[in-house]
Amino acid sequence: MPLALALMTAIVYGASDFLGGLAGRRTAIFGVVIWAQVTGMLALAFVLPMLGGHAVASDLWWGALCGIGGVAAIGMLYRGLAIGTMGIVSPISAVLGASIPLIYGVVLRAERPTWLAYSGIAAALAAVICVGGGPGSSRSRGWPPGIVEGLLAGVGFGAYFILLAQTRTAAGLIPLLAARVASVILLVAAGLAFGGPRNLRVTRATVVLVAGCGVLDITANVLYVIAVHTGPLALVAVLSSLYPAATVALAAIVLHERLRPLQWAGVALALGGAAAIAGGS
Repeated sequence: MPLALALMTAIVYGASDFLGGLAGRRTAIFGVVIWAQVTGMLALAFVLPMLGGHAVASDLWWGALCGIGGVAAIGMLYRGLAIGTMGIVSPISAVLGASIPLIYGVVLRAERPTWLAYSGIAAALAAVICVGGGPGSSRSRGWPPGIVEGLLAGVGFGAYFILLAQTRTAAGLIPLLAARVASVILLVAAGLAFGGPRNLRVTRATVVLVAGCGVLDITANVLYVIAVHTGPLALVAVLSSLYPAATVALAAIVLHERLRPLQWAGVALALGGAAAIAGGS
């Protein structure tokens, strides 16, 4: 059951990221992130009374920390998806999001992954190098657009997975609501401080995309919370990090994205690395 939920989480996350990245190409990223978070918060608040749960102060604090780290990661990811190639940025964020919880488990929880998991980490590192050979790499210095954002998003997602797992099972989805409240407050305050009300807007043409992104994202988070409270953190986190498969597929079908052979190799290594980490955890 936890493994099936984790895989469902990955699919829903991937679809949400695709919509967020697509909206980010048509309107300001800040507005996309804010209203996606607000939509998800309202959807969760609507169903939460039906799901129950009893949270203590520590659950709320862990949830708030998740919200701060998670919204930073999502902001970086959506920006990366908007300015770069989705089929590259998404896998890069995934390999770090998968590796960090595994490393956390090894170092602080004394978990002992198999050689397969370690080979997955090696594949993930090789993927970062391969995707760096993307469009423009031979004409300009540095990595293609969106790579740095993908790396930062991966670090944020890895931290998010770890922090959310610290909440108690009895708390149910209440910590997730605390995370959304914290992220919305932070986003609105930052938006008003650094750009005024215009930072809080999205275009009419992207309203449906942003709303769909927010609902799918909170659905994926709900699935993840259920899975991580019924299965091992390392395994659930890395399986959830397979979300690029859905993003890449949607980008190829809808946007007709094309990658160079070396970049395809990087994508394959990234997805294969995440799968190997999951299989060896």
